[in-house]
Amino acid sequence: MKYVFPIALLILLSSCFNSYTEGEYYFQQEEYEKAVSQFSKALFLNVTDIKALHMRARSYEEIEDFINAKKDYESILKLDPQYAQAYAGIGKLYWKKNDFKNAEIYLLRAAQKDPDDFEILFLLGRSMIKNRRFTQADEFLQIAKELMPEDARVHYYQGMARSQIGDLLGAAGSFNMSLKYDPDNLPAKYNRGVVRMLIGYSSWAVEDFDEVLQVRPDHIEALARRGNAKLNINDPSGCKDLQEAAAKGSWYAKLWLERCG
Repeated sequence: MKYVFPIALLILLSSCFNSYTEGEYYFQQEEYEKAVSQFSKALFLNVTDIKALHMRARSYEEIEDFINAKKDYESILKLDPQYAQAYAGIGKLYWKKNDFKNAEIYLLRAAQKDPDDFEILFLLGRSMIKNRRFTQADEFLQIAKELMPEDARVHYYQGMARSQIGDLLGAAGSFNMSLKYDPDNLPAKYNRGVVRMLIGYSSWAVEDFDEVLQVRPDHIEALARRGNAKLNINDPSGCKDLQEAAAKGSWYAKLWLERCG
C-alpha cells in the first residue's frame, strides 16, 4: 500500500506531461483547437502550470478567442506577477483589437519586466507611434534595434517615428537600413523618397518613386510626389504626373498643381 500513492502520482505527472507535449505538437501543426483541448487536460491535472496556461492562451489567440486568452494571461499574472510574456500577451490582444492605448500600457509593463525582449520592445514602439508618442517610440525602437540590428522592420518604424519628430536625416538613414535588409519593402522606398525630397535630394527621390510605380502603377501619391520632385530638378514631365494624380483624387497633387501655371 505504501507504493500506491507514489505510483498514482507518477501516472498523473506522466499524463500531464503527455497532454502538454501533445498540445505543443498540435500548436506547431496549427491545429489550435486540438491544442487548447490538450493544454486544458494538462491544466486539469495541474492548475498552476504556467507553461500550459501560456500555450493555451497563445492557442486561444490563434482562434481569435481573445476573452479566454486574456483570462489565461491574467491567471498567469496571479501566479507570477513578474511574468513578462503575460503582460505582453495582453498587450498584443489589445493591439489586435486596435486599442493602442491599452496595448502600450501592457507592453510597457512587459518591457519593464523583460527589457531585452526584442518583440516586446518592437511592438511597444509601434504602439507608441499609433498613439502619436513619436519621441518615445524612437527611443524604444532604438533599444530594439540594438538587440536585432538586421531586422528590417525596426529600421522602417524608427524611420516613421523620426520623420514625425522632424529628424529627416535620421529618418532617411533608417529607411536606407530597412531597404538594405528588405530591398522589396515598397512602403520604405516610398517614404524614403518623401524624405529625400524634403531634404533636397529630389533626383534620388524620383528614383525611389519610379521603383514604387514600377511595382504599383496605381500608387497615386507616389505619382504625385514624383511629379513634384521632377519639377524640383526642372523636369517638365512632372506636370503630367501632377495632372494625372490630381485627376485621380490626390490632394497633394492638387495642392502643387499651381506650379504648372
